[in-house]
Amino acid sequence: MLILRRKRHVEVARETTLWPQLQWRRVSYQELLTVTNGLNESNLLGSGGFGSVYKGTLSDGINVVIKVFNLQLEGAFTSFDTECEMLRNIRHRNLIKIISCCSQIDFKAVVLDYMPNGSLEKWLYAQNFSLNILQRLSIMIDVASALEYLHHGTEIPIVHCDLKPNNILLDADMVGHVADFGIASLLGKGDSMTQTMTLATIGYMAPGDRDCLSSIMRLALSCCAESPEGRINMQDVVVTLNKIMIKFLKDAAGGVVLRRHLAQQPL
Repeated sequence: MLILRRKRHVEVARETTLWPQLQWRRVSYQELLTVTNGLNESNLLGSGGFGSVYKGTLSDGINVVIKVFNLQLEGAFTSFDTECEMLRNIRHRNLIKIISCCSQIDFKAVVLDYMPNGSLEKWLYAQNFSLNILQRLSIMIDVASALEYLHHGTEIPIVHCDLKPNNILLDADMVGHVADFGIASLLGKGDSMTQTMTLATIGYMAPGDRDCLSSIMRLALSCCAESPEGRINMQDVVVTLNKIMIKFLKDAAGGVVLRRHLAQQPL
């Protein structure tokens, strides 16, 4: 399991650095209407602050999510422009991939890669879904890796500003992808990550193994320090989470060996 996890993150780094410049697929307004059955409720996945999200399959067989902005809402135009600009200029395996966008006077939408396992919120709160502690740790590392890239891996640091379980989407392999950059902000030249106040919705963390949980909680408190100078940066968060993961896997493996040994002992 540890080998698989390490291989997974080697693949993350390789894909992040070797991705070519994104070639957007041309998608017309008419095609978006067709693949969503005229924005029919049967294709509706949900609604957000600035519009609605639909599922569709493009003519070449690609499953996509179409985020249609409600232009009657104040801030919808700005949110559309911000999301297009952000997603056009950032590349990382743990960020949602943009396929295309459609911009007309009375219709604006972004077309995104479809995530078959839905949002992290569903897996945390719905009765029919559950995550074990290893999956939770993996998703934490996915999200932290995405934030590390946004804060330290781009020419101008990016603050997401709306990180919450509903904006973390899971692909077929349960890999986490950070989505929804409608209110993201670029830090100006005079700003820094430590000087910027925390702009985000309150997150959620569910228990697992006691030792692992206490390590995660200590890390969470370091991320939430009242003083900006006292907060841990995302580079150190990723390192710490990976250490917690490695220790958890070692402890789990050791526990299995111990149980097998005890089972072989005579009564």
